[in-house]
Amino acid sequence: MQLNITGQNIDLTDALKSHVEAKFDKLQRHVDSISNVQVTLAVEKQRQMAEATLHMSGSDVHANAEDLDMYSAIDQLADKLDRQVLKQKEKQVERNHGVNAR
Repeated sequence: MQLNITGQNIDLTDALKSHVEAKFDKLQRHVDSISNVQVTLAVEKQRQMAEATLHMSGSDVHANAEDLDMYSAIDQLADKLDRQVLKQKEKQVERNHGVNAR
């Protein structure tokens, strides 16, 4: 999995990068078909925003989160992506079982 992290109006510290990497490593455990992840961290006044797009085999998954704390925004983003990835994985399993049942 290739992980690209960019920042807008924020200094990307090693702590932020390692936090993002740790969260996205957990996503990798659920599904191994994630090829590329683009994460954007941004700050606008008091708003801390995290946004990501996952490129999986067969589909792309996108989510964003906003909080007063960047680490909380990253955690929320990872949770949203986790739910979407699991939902996508279930859809693929249903499709495969539907094809095999015929």
